[in-house]
Amino acid sequence: MQYNAFRSEMDQVSRLGFGAMGLGGSFGTHDEKELIHSVLNCLEQGVNFIDTARAYGDSERILGKALKEWTGDKPFIASKVQSLGPGSIGWGTHIPVESAYPAGWLRQCTELSLQTLGVDVIDLMQLHQYWPQWDQKDYWMEELLRLKEEGKIRYIGISIPDQRHDIALSIVQSGNIDAVQTVFNIFDPLPLDCLIPFCEEHNVAFLARCVMDEGGLTGFLTEHTQFADSDYRKTYFDYVPRRMYIERVERLLKFIPAYADNLAELALKFVLYHPAVTTALVSMHVPAYANQNIAALDKAPLPDEIFDELRKYHRWVRNFYDTKFWI
Repeated sequence: MQYNAFRSEMDQVSRLGFGAMGLGGSFGTHDEKELIHSVLNCLEQGVNFIDTARAYGDSERILGKALKEWTGDKPFIASKVQSLGPGSIGWGTHIPVESAYPAGWLRQCTELSLQTLGVDVIDLMQLHQYWPQWDQKDYWMEELLRLKEEGKIRYIGISIPDQRHDIALSIVQSGNIDAVQTVFNIFDPLPLDCLIPFCEEHNVAFLARCVMDEGGLTGFLTEHTQFADSDYRKTYFDYVPRRMYIERVERLLKFIPAYADNLAELALKFVLYHPAVTTALVSMHVPAYANQNIAALDKAPLPDEIFDELRKYHRWVRNFYDTKFWI
């Protein structure tokens, strides 16, 4: 396992992080004991960064059960404050901060997360939605800073709603936050253009999500793939004609097996190529896939020219994250 410093050398976090959205049933239902085992399986192999959220159903509760069973070193736990509004997760367009996070809401959610997880401190608490207009108000940041002073959280972060990565530049520069989480994958390499170098310059951790594009970049999707009503991806891949998506993925097969054993490995190698990517978050609630992803970190990185080819000629930036899809 590879590790990166999270803000300082005191906190070494695994470059592959356990994205815990799947623990809450967003990608289909699973036996609770199996989900707990999936967390322990990854911890045993050196994964020590786990990212969950109040909005991920039972994710925090199940993670809390797994942490009670774990006897090794304490992992780095990140969670997110659930924003208010339609859908309870977030809105795809800007809303007033008073509507998303009214006074006292950040503290209330943090206390609930601490209780549900069964921990005394959350290493990283993130806003599950952030818009730069909110910087005109200071009460919400003061609330987070107070929680930090009280020792209930150690670091403050934000999650960007969609592919508009530039909205985080001002708050990264402010020095008030410690981490940014956003979409970053082969189809959407835009953070490389500005946000990743900017985070590196200001010593802000960069957390990549949607590394596999909700699994699409693994090549599992066919025109006949069906999803359960409870599966987050039920309509995700049909935002454009599905055949168009599949054709884009098939173009990546030219790199297999010369530069990666499979498409999932190629996706991981691409995202982790830049050293300033602190952690790549992937769903790891299925041990077989998790083990495959963990093994990928011990393999040779992409050659510079292959990385450049992927970045330049395989980008396909499209915003699937309207009010129904935002995570």
